[in-house]
Amino acid sequence: MSYDFDLFVIGAGSGGIAAARRAAEYGAKVGLAEAGRLGGTCVNRGCVPKKLMVYAANFTEMFEAAPGYGWSPIESTFDWPHLIDAVEAEVTRLNGIYQRMLDNSKVQLFRSYASFVDEHTLLVGDEKVTADKILIAVGGRPVRPEIPGIEHTLTSDDIFLLKDKPRRMVILGGGYIGCEFAGVLHRLGSEVTQIIRSDKILRGFDDEIRGEVQTSMEQAGIHLMTNSKVMSIKKVDSGVDVMVCTEHGKEHIFADAVSLAAVGRRPNTDKLGLENTGVELTAGAIAVDDHSATNISNIFAVGDCTNRINLTPVAIKEGRIFADTYFGNKPAVMAYDNVPTAVFTIPEIGTVGMTEEEAKAEYGEESIKVYRSRFRPMFYTLPNMEAKTLMKLVVHQPTDRVLGAHMVGDHAAEIIQGIAIAVKMGATKAQFDATVAIHPSSAEEFVTMR
Repeated sequence: MSYDFDLFVIGAGSGGIAAARRAAEYGAKVGLAEAGRLGGTCVNRGCVPKKLMVYAANFTEMFEAAPGYGWSPIESTFDWPHLIDAVEAEVTRLNGIYQRMLDNSKVQLFRSYASFVDEHTLLVGDEKVTADKILIAVGGRPVRPEIPGIEHTLTSDDIFLLKDKPRRMVILGGGYIGCEFAGVLHRLGSEVTQIIRSDKILRGFDDEIRGEVQTSMEQAGIHLMTNSKVMSIKKVDSGVDVMVCTEHGKEHIFADAVSLAAVGRRPNTDKLGLENTGVELTAGAIAVDDHSATNISNIFAVGDCTNRINLTPVAIKEGRIFADTYFGNKPAVMAYDNVPTAVFTIPEIGTVGMTEEEAKAEYGEESIKVYRSRFRPMFYTLPNMEAKTLMKLVVHQPTDRVLGAHMVGDHAAEIIQGIAIAVKMGATKAQFDATVAIHPSSAEEFVTMR
């Protein structure tokens, strides 16, 4: 049977664009549907604008440290609208780059939503198109929990659109996005309250790392309400009134805005017409095998809509492996072990491999040895500022293999990226020890721990 396209991709986020371009390089005729901006969450309302805001927030520490290095005290004011406009301009520039990349790859872009009519047919806007293979790469969207007054809240996407900096911000949840925004907004001058249902932020990360970041956030002045639950949110003249149930009773928190940045995201699969195909879902996510294939032979999915590891580089790699396998005759399988990641909290987290808790659960506590180093980086000595870095290695004693590496502190993401190569290759603690240190640096601690 003849089709309009060899491959049609739904969603022009990181994974979808990567797959579309790679398949086109192999000679496939590719169509791509995207009703929103190119680049998906990462470029438009995620990694890129968030990291730019983190850079802006870090200047406050630089100003504070400057007199310790002989500079006169720095008095500066912050212009929120300028930052928001500058970030938006950079996002727009990146959108243009993605458009040119698609044009150069000869991928046909449809600026419309796409939904399934049947297994090979899509309704794209008002037009029906057919494809031999269809790849779903629609990402996720912020969750809105069922709380009275939830309509008065902002999602993580909305924070980048605020025209004025909130004087008082309440953040719901202890996930990594919310913790990142808590640090940024606090450093930029907002009064931040973060409400979490458990006793600790960042569930799923190494427990010691979580505690280190939480302590630092609280010492910086972020008000963390642990073991607490939001009961209702009301609009009032001064902003919003958040009623919170705590361990000690009910409490009202008044703020200019409430953000849902930290309560999670879910696969964005609702309006795809999947019921017309028989594609199976698992807890709202598209169920796929090791080759990103669904239970329908010609339909595939990558990225956050599959809810495997929801990271931009993972989606990109999944998309490229999909194209290599089905259009380049280079079959491969995505490896989900030892995927490094960073959390741009203040202080920053970098991590790869097993947490201490995971390693002990799998191998037994007696088989695991943890090496750690906690110190004040050299940068903070002359200004005499209290800032700590924590590094740890989780080692399997019978084999000496490093199972996990974790860090809290300045440049954690940059440092862990290199360490991740060693962990991925199965390096031993002896090999770490045999590596000559770069002195003076924070990174040298990873090869000098005893």
